[in-house]
Amino acid sequence: MNTPTPIALVTGGSRGLGRDMALKLAAQGTDVIVTYRSGREEAAAVVAAIEADGRRAAALQLDVGDSARFDAFVTQVADTLRTHWQRGQFDALVNNAGVGVHAPFAGTDEAQFDLLMNVHLKGPFFLTQKLLPLIADGGRILNVSSGLARFALPGYAAYAAMKGAIEVLTRYQAKELGARGIAVNVLAPGAIETDFGGGAVRDNAELNAFVATNTALGRAGMPEDIGAAAAALLGPGGGWINGQRIEASGGMFL
Repeated sequence: MNTPTPIALVTGGSRGLGRDMALKLAAQGTDVIVTYRSGREEAAAVVAAIEADGRRAAALQLDVGDSARFDAFVTQVADTLRTHWQRGQFDALVNNAGVGVHAPFAGTDEAQFDLLMNVHLKGPFFLTQKLLPLIADGGRILNVSSGLARFALPGYAAYAAMKGAIEVLTRYQAKELGARGIAVNVLAPGAIETDFGGGAVRDNAELNAFVATNTALGRAGMPEDIGAAAAALLGPGGGWINGQRIEASGGMFL
């Protein structure tokens, strides 16, 4: 009997870390549904790249910060699974979509706080909850945190607080979903060269050098470092890892 091809849903999979996660998952034999907030063409390019690699893929629009639309999104996912894969469930959820706000604690306003909370905590909490019927027993959930939940750098108090909350939530999800055989972990990237936060780590030579100097492996991270880590955790050998925080930072601020 042939084992069905696993299917992963990666939020924010049209660009940055999510894009590389989707591509790395496809490369190891997983079909992928990616979501995008506004980058329809970028998402279509990711789908085309995955299909060129011999896997199936689809792209769906989703604003993780708008929980009022989650019911409609879940219906879309169910319809996509049925039409593209003739399946009723998928195997792995990656809560990756995010936004960055750089503001000192004393200068963070409520609008910034609410945006970060909606995207990084409330969104993943209720999106995962509503997708539970579509996640197969024995499946995986991977939440994305940040190295900033372990070490403190000025300007990220609100952002890091949401990521710290996601790390606590991950342990509770692992405990409560264990009866279904669903393993839940959190991946915490360090500083990565992407366009996140205005592309500062990538484009600011002084900041990039600061990161490299304070990282044991001597450089800033690249998207493929995180994509490979996510694929490993969601691959065949990662099923017994559960309720854990895995930091992929090259040894930043050890």
